[in-house]
Amino acid sequence: MIQFIIRQLFRLLPLRLFISKRYYEFIARKFPDEFWTLMNFGYSELDGDAAKLDLDPALESERYGIQLYHHVASGADLKGRDVLEVGSGRGGGAAYIHRYLLPRTMTGVDLSANAVALCNANHAHNGLSFRVGNAEALPFEDASFDVVINVESSHCYGSVENFLSEVHRVLRPGGHFLFTDVRHYRTMDLLKEQLSSSPLQLLEQRDITRNVIKALELEKPRKLALIAKRVPRFMTTPVTDFTAATEDSTVWRGLLTGKSQYLTAFMRKENGT
Repeated sequence: MIQFIIRQLFRLLPLRLFISKRYYEFIARKFPDEFWTLMNFGYSELDGDAAKLDLDPALESERYGIQLYHHVASGADLKGRDVLEVGSGRGGGAAYIHRYLLPRTMTGVDLSANAVALCNANHAHNGLSFRVGNAEALPFEDASFDVVINVESSHCYGSVENFLSEVHRVLRPGGHFLFTDVRHYRTMDLLKEQLSSSPLQLLEQRDITRNVIKALELEKPRKLALIAKRVPRFMTTPVTDFTAATEDSTVWRGLLTGKSQYLTAFMRKENGT
């Protein structure tokens, strides 16, 4: 009965938005593991012969989550740039970008104080830092960054329009916004409209739903083993449905049936704006 109630609460958008911060605070506090640094659904190329991303063996267990970051980051050259991730979560994506894509500075910002503390304990390094902040009121000066990245986070925001306005504000002229997230099919057109009508120039959009489904299928054995070993029984439903999104979960079924769709967008702040 407890799991049923939790499942229903997470399906109600207003309550889900209210719960999100508390949920991620709990996850960061309860599971401060260095080996679990990413919470996204992952990305896999559909061509089995596609070039495989070369990773340190220590990162192999989180390959598909890292590949989602690599896919998003392909929208701009990050080397030598000042990069901001909004919604940095457990920090694994920012740490990957800092180590492999070589920005001058990499900053992560997240609403969860527990997640930020976890990131600073596990990942902070010269040129890589994390701080608490609201996506709709970013704690940075105008024109502070060359690139802003946002991975599977915006669905928790109260106002995507306010977030996009803040992204435009903190970007330098000519800077890039690299975005990816999931939506219910009924609200995907709204998301596309929010992106196209923002102050940023839309360069490209891609539907990567099939890539995400494939990653979830490949990740299933590892995620189920971790859940069985580490997650309390009363948390199994939300973790399986919305964090791990394993096969037969609410998220997985939604993507497979087309009720949910996953979008990537590459955008730019025009010079002089």
